[in-house]
Amino acid sequence: MPTAQIHNSSQPDITYLPDKKNWQARTARRLAEEDLPKDLPDGFPEKLDGPKLWTGSDYQDKESEWVYELNEQELNEIKAALQDFEDAETALNEISPEKFVLPTLGPKLKGLIQDNVVEGRGFLVVRGIDPDSYSRQQQVIVYAGVSSYVGTRGLQGKHVLAHITDLVTTKERDVQEIIAPAYTNDHQVFHTDAGDIISLFAIGVAEEGGRSKIASSWTVYNEIASTRPDLIHTLAEDWVFDHGGYGDYDSNSRPLLYYEDGKLIIQYARRNFTGFGLNPRSEDLSPISEAQAESLDTLHYLGEKHSLAIAFKKGDIQYINNLSIFHARDGYTDSEKNRRHLLRLWLHPENSWKIPEKLQHLWNTLYFKEREEHFPLEPTLRH
Repeated sequence: MPTAQIHNSSQPDITYLPDKKNWQARTARRLAEEDLPKDLPDGFPEKLDGPKLWTGSDYQDKESEWVYELNEQELNEIKAALQDFEDAETALNEISPEKFVLPTLGPKLKGLIQDNVVEGRGFLVVRGIDPDSYSRQQQVIVYAGVSSYVGTRGLQGKHVLAHITDLVTTKERDVQEIIAPAYTNDHQVFHTDAGDIISLFAIGVAEEGGRSKIASSWTVYNEIASTRPDLIHTLAEDWVFDHGGYGDYDSNSRPLLYYEDGKLIIQYARRNFTGFGLNPRSEDLSPISEAQAESLDTLHYLGEKHSLAIAFKKGDIQYINNLSIFHARDGYTDSEKNRRHLLRLWLHPENSWKIPEKLQHLWNTLYFKEREEHFPLEPTLRH
């Protein structure tokens, strides 16, 4: 069921849910009426190359290339590590490779992440864990324990663990509180989260739908750079973010697109500029421009064009490079038997990319600020 969208009247004609005809009309109008830059901004390459350039057809129906199936020995290592962790009565915030020991799988996973996620194509799915064989707390311990070999956990609001599931159907939930599409069963447009590596652990899958979609921002960049260099200018200029009270500020200003240390980085979420649901972009902030509105739609529709669709199996853990890949999701339908429920971690790997100066405050807040780690066992909006 598409989530109702309230439009801020001072904004261009754009909401969180994209309208392809609207995008095409805006593009045609701007090309016909505006004098747009023909060259790329200084410092941005005409073309990127390397393994991060791919399109969905390169990997569709080729799961053996991007799924790592855990073997019996590795699954037994996970069970033994969980048993030792519980026997020692270790606190959840102490989950680490030293406290969740995986002698074979740990180093193997660390290498797979470095080769495939940090340096390679940008994504990997680890398959084989049976979440139904564990309690909720054990699911959290296993997920955080395995992922401790990937990187340092980042803050997601007040917590380091988030639950991604449909909360609109919760009887006591006021729909006005739903400020992000992650907590609905509606489709999500292409965006990034925050941090280096985004991980999702499927402890439950939908009755129907809910495919994860990922796309290479490097592939999308190459297409935009060759056809619409003016939009690279727009993406690389400062945008005013509306955070809706999340984090340690309500708004800030920075680019969406960076080229740092030979690597292209994209960091943005559409709802920061359009609002979502019953919470439109704040009237106190300047509206986005027509160029910015076109840029948001262009990122989404080119992401769709080049995307790889991944149907989660229960127990899958997905790791994606949040700096080079953006992601989306199909809408879905739950049932009493099958309900989509993902656990999410934001991870900072040991051999991380160099972070642009304008993102360093965010990274410091996520990973390096002194904090207590909290692992909610049930979904909460204000995580």
